[in-house]
Amino acid sequence: MSVYNQPRRRVIQMIFLGMILIIGTRLFFLQVVEKKYAKLADANAVLRKVVYPSRGIILDRKGRSILSNDALYDLVVTPANAKKIDTAYLCKILEIDNAEYNKRFNAAIIKNGRVRPSVFAPLLPPAIFGRLQESMFLFQPGFELVQRQIRSYPYGVAANFLGYIAEIPPDLLKRPEYADYNQGDYIGLTGLERTYQPQLMGQRGIQYLVKDNLNRTQGSYENGEFDTAAIAGKNLRLSLDIDLQQLGEKLMRGKIGSVVAIDPRTGGILAMVSGPSFDPNLLTGPFRNANFSRLFTDTTKPLLNRAIQATYPPGSTFKPMIATVALDEGVISPSFGYPCGGAYYGCNRPIKCEHHDAGHAANLRLALAHSCNSYFSHVYRLTVDNPKLGGIKTGGMQKWWDYMTSFGLGHRIGVDIPSESKGTLPDTAYFNKRYNGSWNSCTNVFLGIGQGELTLTPLQMANEMCIISNRGYFYIPHFVEKIDGDNSDVLAKYKEKHVVAHIQDTIFGSVIRGMQDVVEAGTAMGARIDGVTMGGKTGTAENYAIVNGERTKLKNHSIFVAFAPVENPKICIAVVVENAGFGATYAAPIASFMIEKYLNDTIAAKRQPLVDKMINTVTISPAMLAKSKLDSLNHIKPPAAANDDKNRPKTI
Repeated sequence: MSVYNQPRRRVIQMIFLGMILIIGTRLFFLQVVEKKYAKLADANAVLRKVVYPSRGIILDRKGRSILSNDALYDLVVTPANAKKIDTAYLCKILEIDNAEYNKRFNAAIIKNGRVRPSVFAPLLPPAIFGRLQESMFLFQPGFELVQRQIRSYPYGVAANFLGYIAEIPPDLLKRPEYADYNQGDYIGLTGLERTYQPQLMGQRGIQYLVKDNLNRTQGSYENGEFDTAAIAGKNLRLSLDIDLQQLGEKLMRGKIGSVVAIDPRTGGILAMVSGPSFDPNLLTGPFRNANFSRLFTDTTKPLLNRAIQATYPPGSTFKPMIATVALDEGVISPSFGYPCGGAYYGCNRPIKCEHHDAGHAANLRLALAHSCNSYFSHVYRLTVDNPKLGGIKTGGMQKWWDYMTSFGLGHRIGVDIPSESKGTLPDTAYFNKRYNGSWNSCTNVFLGIGQGELTLTPLQMANEMCIISNRGYFYIPHFVEKIDGDNSDVLAKYKEKHVVAHIQDTIFGSVIRGMQDVVEAGTAMGARIDGVTMGGKTGTAENYAIVNGERTKLKNHSIFVAFAPVENPKICIAVVVENAGFGATYAAPIASFMIEKYLNDTIAAKRQPLVDKMINTVTISPAMLAKSKLDSLNHIKPPAAANDDKNRPKTI
């Protein structure tokens, strides 16, 4: 071999020698110094068990827990280990027959295989759990009891926005955002439980247990040296006033509609009622699925959150917004009047007004107080036909639409619960398409009185009151004010002030004075509260439906919007009672009671009989009530929530 090849050979030898040295050192470290991996490698002797954390609880504005955690148990089976057990006795305890046992057993194999655990009997009722616990040694190692937390609701209200938790559906497991979840995990599926799932869920822990040669657990492995502790979920602190929520749900009993109350200073939601409602305890525990099916098929649609999902023509409650835009555009002044004689004839067809007396629309304040349809039909036309904007088709309709969009209409406001509706806000393109370009301000004149193609959610109506009472700004309505121990910016968007259209403060002042007159001397005098100044607006919204293929007029919706106190608003509210007639009949009194309760923490004794009368008044049609099972369902006390069995420890 040439002497010139000697250095190359030595280099190659040194490289191989270095690699052997590195590998040997690493193996020595893993096998001798670091014992963790060697110990955990023995899968036949060590069982890895997931420890589920305590889910975060939810508290109201005064720190009262409006939901907490209860502990129930799942019976879990590992099919490969379930041999030589007394299946007949197990079936007797579980109150099932042998056919049902085989069905569940085979389903577990199909779902997770023979060597992985699957839920055999979920959320055992306390009585069954107690009997099973005493005899559990007879069914091991194939079966085991796994603790599972469920929600309990001490106040029995707020079901529509708190939401519920359930086992994660298979379709969600396929999504990238749920990659860290496993079959059998419980997650929030609706409401706040869904929106704040990452904060509420906490962090799962791992526990390693020693198994004997019969696959029975013998205790912690290496005294828990390799275990990781579960970290509890974070608590949510809401703007909600649970007393106000309870009152709202009582007042809406026997009625279809909703109530939304907001603190205009923060955008925090004080109460959100969707009627008829249901006890949220119905959707916890072993009977959740059966109760959900009954609620889903009930004729009154209690699972629909009408506060954010139902949309209505706002009727006359929309007139303050019409006035605000007209004042800002300069087409009217506060002193502008209109000679209404009982109807508006400017569009060759009469638009009826409820007032005939002379001078009831002599200026803006009077027109608002008397809710004159003629006045606001005319004002709407003046606004969209404004020559400075080139008329309704060139720029007037678009400008009006821009205002309304800035008020939060025609799109989702962004409340922190899912499934919010946008409502309907027609624009120039909409009318061009519908009427093939042949339309004018008389075509959509009913927008001026909150009818026609316009629909809003009760949440949007309440937010309008925040804009007016704040004189031009609002915060996105939301429930959660604080998340304990959370330093992220998840709530930052709810702290941002949204200024609308840069409308002058004096313009809002004129509208506010007119709305105060509505309560003190106008259509909502019955809503007055001693010692409290209030601005409000009644609405009687026409209601149509398709019956047997024809557009049929039904009984009007009763609507009322308000804010109080006028000089320093602390609560804004919108109330809708479907098919109940005039706004002053049902919606206004309900709003009045809610405002008084919130501001004074009580309702005057002299008004209590009126409260009781409203609570006991039913506006749902007898035909619908006859088909509904909701009332009887709400009187069922779910065993998981009601039973104080010693075998069912409570965790907070």
